[in-house]
Amino acid sequence: MLHSRPRRRTSGTAAAPAHRSRAGIGRSLLAGVVAGTVVLTGAAPAAAAPSPPPPNPTDEQIGQAQTAQEAAAAEVGRIAALVAQAESELEGYAVQAEAAGAAYLAAEEALLQAQAEAERTAAELQAATEAVDASLARIAGFSRDSYMNGTTLSTAAVLLDAEGPAELVQRAAMLDYVSENQLDVLGELEVAQVKQANADSAARAARDRTAEAEAAAADAKATADRQLAAQRNAYEQVAAQKAAYDQQLQAAEVELLRLQGARDAFQAWQQQKAAEEAAAAAAARRAEEEAAAAAAAARAAARSQSSASSSSSAAASSGGAGPYVKPTSGRTSSCYGMRWGVLHGGVDIAAPIGTPIYAAHSGVVARAGTATGFGYAVYIRGDDGAVTVYGHVNEYFVRAGERVVAGEPIAEVGNRGQSTGPHLHFEVHPGGAMYGGQADPVPWLRARGVSISGC
Repeated sequence: MLHSRPRRRTSGTAAAPAHRSRAGIGRSLLAGVVAGTVVLTGAAPAAAAPSPPPPNPTDEQIGQAQTAQEAAAAEVGRIAALVAQAESELEGYAVQAEAAGAAYLAAEEALLQAQAEAERTAAELQAATEAVDASLARIAGFSRDSYMNGTTLSTAAVLLDAEGPAELVQRAAMLDYVSENQLDVLGELEVAQVKQANADSAARAARDRTAEAEAAAADAKATADRQLAAQRNAYEQVAAQKAAYDQQLQAAEVELLRLQGARDAFQAWQQQKAAEEAAAAAAARRAEEEAAAAAAAARAAARSQSSASSSSSAAASSGGAGPYVKPTSGRTSSCYGMRWGVLHGGVDIAAPIGTPIYAAHSGVVARAGTATGFGYAVYIRGDDGAVTVYGHVNEYFVRAGERVVAGEPIAEVGNRGQSTGPHLHFEVHPGGAMYGGQADPVPWLRARGVSISGC
């Protein structure tokens, strides 16, 4: 049920507000224009919600990421120094191991040569010993013959004792040999034995020394190999640590870049939104100024027309329609038409709460107050016979029976009733029916010189 609120009129044409002055209807449009969403009445479809802002990392998050990146970079630098040192030491141990291996091979070769020399001197000693033994055997045979023939024989006795010419020749040759070679053979035997014994002893001593050198070289090579293996293991460990810290550094850099990118994106979004808000606010101010100017012009024209008429009948005979104005300024958020099988019987104009609502045409207020679905609504029966409806208003400044002129403030935009956001739901019933016979108000106003964009 619609309940009327009594209002006092001023100057015979405007109604005074019940809860606020008319000066309050000029409040700022910025917040509602920027944040205005598509609003619906009844079964009108909901509009898509505005996209949320991108995430904005806190300064603490960015600072923590930067600290982590710097710590990882410092650790990577420290480990890189250790890797370089380990690599240098590894190279040194590799050179030492290579030299120890070469020394071992040289010692092994010297040992083989010493063993060969010892074997050669031993063979020579054996050959000399066998030669002396042969000489001794010949001398021993001659001595045995002398002994068997009695005491030692003189040269003459030996020759006279021969039994025949052949034996005489043989004994003479033996005597010559013994006399010429006995002392030499014995002397050479002694010298050869001493020399060969010395050579063999030296060869064996050299072999023993070389064997000791070869063992020492083997030990040195084994030590160098162990040092090389240990250093290689140390290098691999610090290299693995560096690889791990490299990954940590990369992850820290990626996280820092992500947060910085998110911050940059948020700041860019802020700048874009501020520019959009500024543009929307400027557009809203222009729209409000234009609407106010049109309303003022309409009021002046209506008053002029009213004063020129001698009576209401004269006004009716002159057409009585008067001028027409846009009912409020703002953004068209929903148009006339079917929605999910039901009729959305008007046009929705989104604007901040408190935005002035003007009478679209001159006429008499048929109803003003609570209305099912609309919260508060104003119904005006125009001089042209059409009924215009203004729904979801926040406050209304007229009452039933009062006359209004086109462009006169009658209410302010609100969000009452079945509304999803501040807006004016504007309907026109050209046939004069109060609650039915809705027509699309956009072409209806366009035909009367008033434009509503967006539909």
